Amino acid sequence: MEERIQQVLINMERMRWLPGNTKDSGRSIMVNIPEFKLHVYEYGQPAWDMDVVVGKEGNNTTVFTGRLSNIVFSPYWNVPTSIVKNEMNGAPSAAYLARNHMEVIKGRVRQKPGPWNSLGLVKFLFPNSYNIYFHDSPAKSLFNRDKRSYSHGCIRLKDPAKLAEYILNDTVRYSAKKVDSLMHTYEEKYVRVKKPIPVLITYFTSWVNDSSVLNFREDIYGHDAIIAKKCF
Repeated sequence: MEERIQQVLINMERMRWLPGNTKDSGRSIMVNIPEFKLHVYEYGQPAWDMDVVVGKEGNNTTVFTGRLSNIVFSPYWNVPTSIVKNEMNGAPSAAYLARNHMEVIKGRVRQKPGPWNSLGLVKFLFPNSYNIYFHDSPAKSLFNRDKRSYSHGCIRLKDPAKLAEYILNDTVRYSAKKVDSLMHTYEEKYVRVKKPIPVLITYFTSWVNDSSVLNFREDIYGHDAIIAKKCF
């Protein structure tokens, strides 16, 4: 019981640091890492949510705020040098590149757009120094698991088309049919969001939901444990 009380107090302190202006900004997006959920709000009221996959231990998804300003359909994946070094033995062979729909451009490895792409068919950018963004994923089976911490730090979306349609919500130029078409062109296309949307990446292991039910989640990155040692 004492541990649960400490957990509640730690998360109450976290809530003090949430920005208060999102209620006035119309739409906003919050991801709660330990919950493996993305929540969409309209003027501070819950609109809908979506399951996500977050960073695995050692590749933690960072807690920060940003503004979603661009959607990239049929994206290239510029493979981080750390992945090339640690998971591709530093210099992928021509056969490996061809097999994985990759190419080397100016010394950097990138994966071509398509259903094989590790970013899936669309990604959502909210510029930040952590190089974290939302994206689709070809690994759909991971969304069937209760604990969904498997990525290299970015946030994978279960239904990215729904988010793209919601953000663009222009039935003339970006209907559901148009969004689906852009996701399957095999040609990268950037679309600027007219009114950038606030994004909050948070870490709450305890909270009260809209039905006044107290929730608890696993401290997957050990953040609570660090704070508990300092405060209790």
